[in-house]
Amino acid sequence: MLNGASDCIFCKIVAGEIPCAKVYESDTVLAFEDINPIAPVHVLVVPKRHVVQADECTEADREMLGDMMLAAGEVACIKGITESGYRLVVNNGREGGQVVHHMHLHVLGGRQMRGMG
Repeated sequence: MLNGASDCIFCKIVAGEIPCAKVYESDTVLAFEDINPIAPVHVLVVPKRHVVQADECTEADREMLGDMMLAAGEVACIKGITESGYRLVVNNGREGGQVVHHMHLHVLGGRQMRGMG
């Protein structure tokens, strides 16, 4: 496991212990189809290193965070939603809606996304 938590499902996916429908991979991130999609395109981008949530990140994580954003753009291109548009979401902490406690970015698209307010 690459700097992971032994009981973390995303760390197990990154390590290849649990299969996934891989969409994109780099040295630092893995993107795969969400098993409970809420949009026609719903891909998760996770850092390969275990980070619980965004506010744990430090200056040392700047490159990894940038890699996550670049990967999201690659995913949008691969899935054919760059022209129509897409949403990027990071749920942070329990009240922020984070269910899996390994930081991840949702790439959502393939339909009109409702407003945020």
